[in-house]
Formats: sequence, structure tokens, C-alpha cells
Amino acid sequence: MTDRLLPGLQYVDHVAFTVPNLDEAVDFFVEVLGAEELYRSRRGPEGDYMSVNFDVPDDASLTLAMLRLPPNLNVELFEWQADGQRMEHPRHCDRGGHHLCFVVDDVDAAVAHLKTIEGVRILGERKEVAADSPLVAGNRWIYLVTPWGLLMELVDRSRVADPPRFVGPADWISPKEQ
Repeated sequence: MTDRLLPGLQYVDHVAFTVPNLDEAVDFFVEVLGAEELYRSRRGPEGDYMSVNFDVPDDASLTLAMLRLPPNLNVELFEWQADGQRMEHPRHCDRGGHHLCFVVDDVDAAVAHLKTIEGVRILGERKEVAADSPLVAGNRWIYLVTPWGLLMELVDRSRVADPPRFVGPADWISPKEQ
């Protein structure tokens, strides 16, 4: 081990995304992705609390919703209000660019379904990784953009002959079992 390892580190608790409309994003995660809303909370503005603790302007305020995506991921969604707030999303190639990826049984069936969801934009056609990447050859994937602009990916690994050891259901253990 290295002395740089964070003491007491256990596991990832959640990922978070800022969205322009919390209700719309929560509805999408619940209705399309099967999430469960756990709670909502509000914060700010409170003197310099927001700038000190969130690195945002003092006048910023937020409403958040914590969601659970069964079986293994919590997603926190923030809707912020602040003077001078930037409204554009980073592109995938920009610093701060990001995406959220879901494994699906059949990427073609998932895309067909998503094409029926108003505001979802599918990027290009489904791709399949070729033999020049032997560890993931057969991997089928596609990117999409949610109605509010979050970049997502769908991946179907069912055709990969001998995939790398990705984290998956066989690896899920609770901290109590360790």
C-alpha cells in the first residue's frame, strides 16, 4: 500500500449532478431509470456558508434530491440558484465533462424504448467494439442526452468473450461483510 491512500476509505456513496429543473430530472430518473427518491433538502444562502463549504457565490442556494438506483448507486441531483450562474453544460471533451453509464441487456432494445421518451436525444448509431480492442471486442454502446442535457451511455457487454474484471453484482458486498 501507499502512504497516499485515504485512511478509513470504505466505498463510493453517491455521484451528483447539477440539473436545471429538479422535478423534471427526478421524474426522469424515477420513471425511466427505476430510481427511488429518498429525500429532498434545501440550503442557502447563509452568509459565507455556501462559498466556504461549496465553493460557490455567497448568494447561492440549492435544492437537492437523493435518489437510489437499485441495486448499487445513489445519485444526488442539485438545482442551484446563484447570480452569474453558468448555464451551458460542459461538452464531453471539456474539463469537467462527464457521463453516467448504465449496463443494459440489449442496447438496441433500450435505444428503441428511449426514442419514445420526449426530449431524449440519441447520439449517432449503436457502435460495437472491434477486434482491435480484444479485451472488450463485441461490446455494444451508445451515448444519449437527457431532456435537460446530461450525457449518458448505455453499454451491452453480453457479446464480450472474456471481459476485464468489471465491478458487477458478484462483487457487491456490504461493508459489514468485509
